[in-house]
Amino acid sequence: MPWRRGLPCGIASDAAGLTEKPDYATGVELAARTVTYQLAETFVISRDSSDESESVVVELRHAGETGFGEGTPIDRYEEDAGAAAEFLNDCGELLGDDPFALDETLAALPAAPHTQAARAALDHALHDLCGKLTGLPVWRLLGLRREGPPTCWTVWLGDPDGMARRAEGAAPRFRRLKLKLGGRDGLDLERVRAVRSVTDVPLQVDVNEYWSVDEAIEALPQLAGVGVEYCEQPLPAGDPGGAQVKAASPIPIYVDEDCHTLADVAACAERAHGINIKLSKSGGIREAVRMAHAARALGLGVMLGCMTESGLGISAGVQIASLCDFVDLDGNLLLLDDPWPGVEFRDGVQLHSDAPGLGVKAREAISDPR
Repeated sequence: MPWRRGLPCGIASDAAGLTEKPDYATGVELAARTVTYQLAETFVISRDSSDESESVVVELRHAGETGFGEGTPIDRYEEDAGAAAEFLNDCGELLGDDPFALDETLAALPAAPHTQAARAALDHALHDLCGKLTGLPVWRLLGLRREGPPTCWTVWLGDPDGMARRAEGAAPRFRRLKLKLGGRDGLDLERVRAVRSVTDVPLQVDVNEYWSVDEAIEALPQLAGVGVEYCEQPLPAGDPGGAQVKAASPIPIYVDEDCHTLADVAACAERAHGINIKLSKSGGIREAVRMAHAARALGLGVMLGCMTESGLGISAGVQIASLCDFVDLDGNLLLLDDPWPGVEFRDGVQLHSDAPGLGVKAREAISDPR
């Protein structure tokens, strides 16, 4: 894909506090492409299963530095990697010449639907580029703490014995587990009990919209009885019974499919105790930070989730993990091979490095698409 260069806008930025400013008159060059990752094993949730994951990767060049960002389109929201790459390559001339003008740049993108993963990839690449231009990791640019909560490990949906075996194998490395439920076979509680019988690590469950109101009201007290800490998205997004289930539940309800961007957060307070922010769903780091602060103002808990994506995508989430109560950033650990090393998994926590920007580097050189 040919490089697209932003048109100079004559804006000189001192946001980085640099004594020698880069030559902003050169503009910001963009190229986007699709990539496919093989998963270590088939990943199953209530509505589908997959053996691979497709992402869009953005590369930005400016003043001798290169920033990278990844977004993972979500089928549930009618997005795909090819369309995301096309959208971004068509936006190259909108980037201007100041990579620090993130609000202006992101606001200039066309208001096209089904482009959240594309926006996230660009947002992440801009943050990576700004970090490299200033010599600082993104978490420091944002004024945040380095370390967030421990990540959970996702135990994909299967029969109770199979889920228990996978949980038992993962428990020594992880400080909490997330169990995928929603089998619609009457065995969800047995799945949780089977896992609880082999490990005492904290558990959370994710139903991915596959319970009815009656099923949720019946199951949630029983989940509390086996020590499940919270339940994620028990009902279909927008289900009118959300407030009823929240009121009846003895454990917190977190919503994922109900909460995409800042505009959704206030309504979630009526049906949930917390929200699950995903960067590929929100449109990137900047929107995710706004969502986290809005949730706090409404008394909501904050969870940070991910897709099955490489270390490049996970590294963006790790930068803001300290804003959250719970973290599910295991996407790169689910891959057969992660081509973007740099995120360190230590004592159950995903840690970014002190390297500038997002702190990851491709294992193999990125070919120039020109």
